[in-house]
Amino acid sequence: MTEGSSLWRDRNFTVFWASQTLSVAGDSFALIAVPLLVLHVTGSVAQMGLLTGLASAASVAAGVFAGVLVDRLDRRRLLIWCDVARMALYGVVPVAWAFGPKVWLLYVVLPLSEAIGMVFQVAYVTAVRGLVDADRITEANGRLGATAAAAGIGGPLLAGVVAGWFGPTAAIAINAASFGVSALGILLIRLRRQPAPSPSPEEARGPWHELLAGARFLWRQPVLRALTVLLSFFIFLTLGLTDVLIYHLKHDLGQPDGAVGVVLAVAALGTVAGSLLVGPVRRRLGFGASWIGAIAVAGLAIVGLGVSTGLPVAAGTAAAYLACVSVAGICSMSLRQQVTPDHLLGRVTSAFWTIHYALGPAGAAVLTWGAQRHGVAVVCVLAGATCLLIAVAAFFTPIRQQNPELSGATG
Repeated sequence: MTEGSSLWRDRNFTVFWASQTLSVAGDSFALIAVPLLVLHVTGSVAQMGLLTGLASAASVAAGVFAGVLVDRLDRRRLLIWCDVARMALYGVVPVAWAFGPKVWLLYVVLPLSEAIGMVFQVAYVTAVRGLVDADRITEANGRLGATAAAAGIGGPLLAGVVAGWFGPTAAIAINAASFGVSALGILLIRLRRQPAPSPSPEEARGPWHELLAGARFLWRQPVLRALTVLLSFFIFLTLGLTDVLIYHLKHDLGQPDGAVGVVLAVAALGTVAGSLLVGPVRRRLGFGASWIGAIAVAGLAIVGLGVSTGLPVAAGTAAAYLACVSVAGICSMSLRQQVTPDHLLGRVTSAFWTIHYALGPAGAAVLTWGAQRHGVAVVCVLAGATCLLIAVAAFFTPIRQQNPELSGATG
């Protein structure tokens, strides 16, 4: 793509954008349908949290090896096969459920799908690097996030309607089909890839050292190191938040399945707003102020969610939270893409996600257990206040820099 040309005129980017937007719309069906299946059969938010935690643990475990796979295999083919595998796994659920509820099957399908999804997400990050020039990465990430979130607005709403009329398994079937759409879209694109340099002495020492190459790179970059540590605590506090929100709507506010879809659809507007604003916000405020401010406001939104007593407030605070998570996440991902050599990008992304998601499964279990035992308000106030402390701590690290990608602080 030539300098200054529109991203929308680039065929590869446009096809990739369209297929992933439709895939995210399908993902939103599973986001609602899987917790509803568990809640309908067991009536327990703790069971929802256990399933979320187990799936997240599988994702973390896969992340250990995902980077090596992405950096060593053909990234486009790997993306396609990940989509095909997830299409098959989710497709089994509605077929099996037709013969009666089988909660145990979710404990098989969801962890496997999340593990494969981790490999896909690592490869997805490298694909963006292979689609656009370095100076357009933040813009590309923002547009992908915004349009995917826009699809996610209608997705949860439609998922709630489908789940209410035809049952949650029908929504899961639609999610399975969306992976097929994603695979077809990726089949139609081509990725640029820089030739890999000769292996470093550390990588040449064996597979284990190659596996750790991404973690070593993160450790040597002060900003990425600080982001990894602080995000680990943030994920611990927030990974189970969707389950808590659904439980709050169903248990505390007594809302039907359709209302759950409406709230999540409205909340997705926050992701759209955050994705559209992240480029201008980062250009105006710089990296540090954008990231720290987003984490701080996210903490306040979590507190607001916990004390909400009606649908409008719950939806509004959830939207504010997702907007801030979008800004912080895109800033963080774009910085990694900008400063990491292409031949290491898969392993660095994998190491980053593996480390900062490592505490997530325990956090999801603790958050949902706390919500059921002590109430949603208590756990949300505690989680939100701790997120504010994370923002304060970030101010005393290299994260506070305005343009770390241009300074010696990243390398």
